[in-house]
Amino acid sequence: MTLYAYLRVSTDQQVDSRAGLNSQEDLCRRWASKHDRPLEAVYVEEGVSGATGLDKRPALLQAIAVLGKGDIILVSQRDRIGRDPILVAMIEAAVERKRAKIISVAGEGTESSGPTDILMRRMVDAFAEFERNIIRQRTRGAMAAKKMRKERVGHVPFGYRVGDGKSIVTDEDEQQLLAEIRGMVKGGMSGRKIADELNRRDMRNRNGNRWNHCSIYNAMRNASELVAV
Repeated sequence: MTLYAYLRVSTDQQVDSRAGLNSQEDLCRRWASKHDRPLEAVYVEEGVSGATGLDKRPALLQAIAVLGKGDIILVSQRDRIGRDPILVAMIEAAVERKRAKIISVAGEGTESSGPTDILMRRMVDAFAEFERNIIRQRTRGAMAAKKMRKERVGHVPFGYRVGDGKSIVTDEDEQQLLAEIRGMVKGGMSGRKIADELNRRDMRNRNGNRWNHCSIYNAMRNASELVAV
């Protein structure tokens, strides 16, 4: 039996994203230590929504791929797997096909497959979706209020900043870094290798966090979308 941990935060733009990942990993390691089982590996998904499909979750796909009979994917809470009941059911089915299982540190009916535990899991998944919808509704309301006050809404892409009058202007330092990243891409480097190189040079993203392949992709995509507009 081999134990793997899966960590996820919804956006790499969150100031506390690193703290959130560290907290999840700490909970998983405590569970592993309590049950006298070492963690074989930790798979991290940063900047990924709980509604994102399995095909766009490379870390989770890697974790599932290495599973063998009796192995376990450990999460701090079940909603780290996802916040869409249908999506979670599909992911769980993929794990079960490997004759492995997902266990939540919080319990949540994941440690057995009895009728009561299955019901508990479905209820937890439903509440996770409900919470996601509430957050979405509140976000839309806040954005609508800002629009009424004629304030800027939405994330400022990497390479730009808000200048005087709340208009978007070029950030020269970030643009220089973007140019370096684009050069690495043209040179054939993958997102992971680019992130490793920037981290080796102790270059942090806008929030002071280490780079990963998701944040590299998001920085380039968002900057490109702004240029296209």
